[in-house]
Amino acid sequence: MSIIGKLVGGAIGFALGGPIGAIAGAVFGHAFDNKPADSDTAMSLSYGESSQITFFVAAFSMLGKLARTDGQISRAEMDAVRQFMTYDLNLSPESQQVAINIFLTAQESPESFESFASQFYGQFHVQPQMLELMMDILLRVSVSDGGINPSEERLIQSAASIFGFNSAQYAGMRSRYARDVNKYYAVLGCTHSDTDEQIKKQYRKLVVSEYHPDKIIAKGLPDEFIKFANDKFKEIQEAYEAVKKERGII
Repeated sequence: MSIIGKLVGGAIGFALGGPIGAIAGAVFGHAFDNKPADSDTAMSLSYGESSQITFFVAAFSMLGKLARTDGQISRAEMDAVRQFMTYDLNLSPESQQVAINIFLTAQESPESFESFASQFYGQFHVQPQMLELMMDILLRVSVSDGGINPSEERLIQSAASIFGFNSAQYAGMRSRYARDVNKYYAVLGCTHSDTDEQIKKQYRKLVVSEYHPDKIIAKGLPDEFIKFANDKFKEIQEAYEAVKKERGII
């Protein structure tokens, strides 16, 4: 079942709390205006439900704050967000509208970008691949209009810091969108100085332990983000093939 179906199909009670819960309440509250509250449902969410709602709401809240950081939202930025929803996440028209509502509501929220990032980290701090997926989303959208402007980069760097990524790790994530050979090493989290065996070991770690589709599904991500995670898995495989070809690894 999609995350949107879950959100509008039952009273979740906005049990998330914090800035993410406030955005969820503002966007979805109207769906429950005429429904009696069920105390058991309204006061608790399963870990899987909490993770799914947190990921969906946080992603578009943080993108909303990111797009607004320079004082205005350009047509290119909106097009980039819509492209992300359509082609990366494969959202239905209904889900796209909900995502846009979150995106716009977050822009008017008094909460900071960092507060959304901090709550997201609190939910996923033991799942580093989820933190990296969020970084990937922020970077992918921010470069879509030709580059990352300084104000956007300051926010993205603040997210990297909150998520516990050091400067070298952030540089690697950022370089994935540069058009050079280093991109493939960055996708794998490796460098040119690593040995062939180190690269093989890192590749196996990523595709078996961290980004294998079965592992991602088991983390409880919403259906809409499974495609994005699968694309990440393919990206890792393609990067490894490129590095193998460059090095002549058999």
